[in-house]
Amino acid sequence: MPTNPYAWIEQSLTTIHKADWYRSVQTLQSRPGAVVRLEGREVINFASNDYLGLAGDERLMQAAIAATQKYGTGSTGSRLLSGHRELHGELENAIASLKQTEDAIVFSSGYLANLGTIAALVGKRDLILADQYNHSSLKNGAILSGAVVVDYAHADIEDLKIKLAQHRQQHRRCLIATDTVFSMDGDLCPLPEILELAEEFSCMVLVDEAHATGVLGATGAGCVEYFGCTGRAIIQVGTLSKALGSLGGYVAGSATLIDFMRNRAPSWIYTTALSPADTAAALAAIEIVQQEPERRTQLQRNVDILKQLIAQRLPHLKLLPSESPILCLSLANAADSLKVGQELKSAGIFAPAIRPPTVPTSRIRLSVMSTHELAHLEKLVDVLSAIAI
Repeated sequence: MPTNPYAWIEQSLTTIHKADWYRSVQTLQSRPGAVVRLEGREVINFASNDYLGLAGDERLMQAAIAATQKYGTGSTGSRLLSGHRELHGELENAIASLKQTEDAIVFSSGYLANLGTIAALVGKRDLILADQYNHSSLKNGAILSGAVVVDYAHADIEDLKIKLAQHRQQHRRCLIATDTVFSMDGDLCPLPEILELAEEFSCMVLVDEAHATGVLGATGAGCVEYFGCTGRAIIQVGTLSKALGSLGGYVAGSATLIDFMRNRAPSWIYTTALSPADTAAALAAIEIVQQEPERRTQLQRNVDILKQLIAQRLPHLKLLPSESPILCLSLANAADSLKVGQELKSAGIFAPAIRPPTVPTSRIRLSVMSTHELAHLEKLVDVLSAIAI
């Protein structure tokens, strides 16, 4: 008798359950914010990438409504066919202005931006040096490209240099790819040192600014600005869906690079353009980021306060090194992280467990927002103090 070719799926799910790796959605029933309604009850939200509190901002919503009324709900096609609107060009100009680059191009998501950009830049004759903690979109973009991929130890410049010396001469082009803020740890890549090696070994550099855009740097331009590397030859990828409170992705860089992307990035050429509502909301968000630096100031103040409270009241807890609004409490295993996450939720704190295979070690990930109040931070620490960790 023939066997069921789908039977392996149920067996695989059973294995996932046994390893405490099983995942399911949790339903939010309110606008985004520091306090949200989660499955019928109000909780303080430490699970969001809405670092500046813009996803629920009235100005973004009104911009989205106005764009929908003018242009409709969908873009109806790819940018090269029927999908291009004036708004897309305005948003790209605004991103280039924020990033201080010659040009920018907007994709329908940050994931698509990484896939398409990497696939366009390198191929089978080329080499990618990638930080081992890179986001899934960077990893899958590297696979899609067909290039030889060599991982280097996380944020380890010496290991990167060794591997460049071993592999670079054997390949036509080389791309060094890294997140700037690592989303599941909160630490930053050593960008100035990476750029020095790139010059020495004649490499392109692609950085994913997803969790840095709007958050770091004097004007909110990201880690490139934070490290004083504005104007350097860097391929800057990012998202509109985190601090900018909308949806979509972008690539910012030289005019030549962006022109090349329009002609060679498959996930831009063959994908329906970003919707008018999302485009207008992101445009409004960039204007707010530039006009209201106090949001970043308050965000950093909240990060500093929470770090101090944890150090003073929970010295036994291990915080992973972080220079961003992402703070991670390291835990022994997946079961412990699930237990702590559930106890936090029961006490009115939404801070989910992050487990393998997403990360190498289990943790509770805390995302700080500029709209968190002191009472929110204090309650988090109170609840953590009451949990036996």
